[in-house]
Amino acid sequence: MTDPVPRGFRFAGVAAGIKKNGAADVALVVSDRPCNAAAVFTRNAFPAAPVQYDRDLLAERPAGLRGAAINSGCANACTGEGGLADAAAMAADAEAAAGLPPRSVVVMSTGVIGPRLPMAKIAAGLAAAAAQLAPDGWDAAARAIMTTDTRPKTAFRQVDGIRLFGMAKGAGMIHPNMATMLAAVVTDAEIAPAALDARLRQATAASFNSISIDGDTSTNDTLLVLANGAAGPVDADRFAAALTDLCADLARQIVRDGEGATKFITIAVQGATSDDDARRAAKAVANSPLVKTAFYGGDANWGRILAAVGYSGAAVDPGRADLWIEGQPGRLQLVAAGQPLAYSEELATAIFQGADIRVTVELGLAAGRATVWTCDLSHAYVDINGSYRT
Repeated sequence: MTDPVPRGFRFAGVAAGIKKNGAADVALVVSDRPCNAAAVFTRNAFPAAPVQYDRDLLAERPAGLRGAAINSGCANACTGEGGLADAAAMAADAEAAAGLPPRSVVVMSTGVIGPRLPMAKIAAGLAAAAAQLAPDGWDAAARAIMTTDTRPKTAFRQVDGIRLFGMAKGAGMIHPNMATMLAAVVTDAEIAPAALDARLRQATAASFNSISIDGDTSTNDTLLVLANGAAGPVDADRFAAALTDLCADLARQIVRDGEGATKFITIAVQGATSDDDARRAAKAVANSPLVKTAFYGGDANWGRILAAVGYSGAAVDPGRADLWIEGQPGRLQLVAAGQPLAYSEELATAIFQGADIRVTVELGLAAGRATVWTCDLSHAYVDINGSYRT
């Protein structure tokens, strides 16, 4: 049995010739009825043209939106006034193709930074996608937004008769300071724009803002939620839990598909002076090239973990810090009250060599805690990004 798609939404994904390899590169998501909307965007100081367009659109119309048009293969970033005109034209082309009102479609782009969008291909792709819109077109849409992804990222959730579906893309340039490179969530819940925005920001903090692959924040990061109300109202707290769970699922899928990744790593920091301090420490560990390469090499060089916590800016008392690692062979404490233990080097190495690893740092100061997901840094990551344009 397939997961139920939120009522009133249709999807499509087509190949428009933007990507050199001929893969699908234009996606369209359309609601049969007006939607309330919320979004979070990159904090990069060079926001892409579609980010700028969408910020203005949502500020003007948090209600009444009808869909999203997404292309891969070209980011439309650092393209100046011409890029802004292209983003507006892409939205207009999508609205015309799908028979939607003006200023009712959000646009997103991902790919190489710098080039202008091939607008003739975009327009033709959107027309083809509009002709193929269907409730079961979600997989095609999810595949059309991929760049270096090796597989699509999708997730479904249900709560009190309300349905949610989300799709995301991202494998590199992932260090979100809001979301991931691109993600779109649709739901048939009836929820006001302000409440939707608040719930989205809660979900983002516990999901897309809690992952890192390489420490680079994209120019195009966008996380959009559209709610068309077709299924009626929903309990706000239960909806928030479902949205957070769905977003966390998508975020973990992104980390597992990180460029060149061979390991999925969970970094949990607890006992910090605040949740923010815990997140600061966990992200420092997750972003450390020395930590990530040690995991790639299966070298239990745990001192790099505590060193990253120490330079993170989080409050630390070395004499209270404990450290555990956990994986397929078992769970092992390496440090207690700041002192190394007489642990099994063989077990520590076996855990570091596993494919799914959990690191727990106890700071022993208060009740602050955070969890961040990351991956290792391999030779393949360098190979992929050393020839990304070619």
